[in-house]
Parts: sequence; C-alpha cells; structure tokens
Amino acid sequence: MKDEKRISLRLPTDLHARLVEEARADRRSLNSEIVHLLEVALGPASEDDPWP
Repeated sequence: MKDEKRISLRLPTDLHARLVEEARADRRSLNSEIVHLLEVALGPASEDDPWP
C-alpha cells in the first residue's frame, strides 16, 4: 500500500457541488476525483518524487 496523507479541506459550497457532479459523471468517489484533478493540474511527477 502506498503512503497517503489525510487532510482537512474547506471548499465553497458551489465548488463542492461541481466536484460531486464531476465525480458522479466520471464514476469516481469525490476523493478520487479531487486526486485525479490535482494530478492532471500538476503534471507528471519528477523522478525524485516517490508518488507513481
């Protein structure tokens, strides 16, 4: 199992609703959708980064 960090995140209600809709459309959990969007936004990890 890969290392994971747990965070608490506050979102505006309208942004939360948009993320929930996107997650539903992509058949992902809200958490998985947020992780996916962050990975897309940040681009590929560097070779020094342990994240796959």
